[in-house]
Amino acid sequence: MQLDMIDRRILMVLQREGRISNADLSERVSLSPSACHRRVQRLEADGFIAAYVAILDARKIGKPATVYVEITLNSQSDEVLDAFERGITRIPDVLECHLMAGSADFLLKLMVEDTEDFARIHRQYLSRLPGVARMQSSFALRTVVKTTALAL
Repeated sequence: MQLDMIDRRILMVLQREGRISNADLSERVSLSPSACHRRVQRLEADGFIAAYVAILDARKIGKPATVYVEITLNSQSDEVLDAFERGITRIPDVLECHLMAGSADFLLKLMVEDTEDFARIHRQYLSRLPGVARMQSSFALRTVVKTTALAL
């Protein structure tokens, strides 16, 4: 399915204001409420809208520090990759895990309380992951840009 300009406007608004009412959304994109509702339903059914979520303020819940962890495995075999991926899904503190091209095999993103909290996660989970040859962690000093909205 191709997205037209109205679909793109709907998606742009919903990315920034996921709780907007259909009446307000329809007004913002210059459609009738019923036509707007049908379009949103179609965008959901076709998978363009994957989910609606609440984005929490990490500072307010006590996890203000962002840590990126580069992990290099001792092998690229399917068995090692599968075992690592199964293990990483069991770590509740991991927000993102990406298989990478480049110097590291995986890149993780975690939000933690502080260095002690990260040390706990490292001891309890990361150091026990199967197939890990090397791990390098970096703490973000400041967030310059942070968005979940995709450019359309």
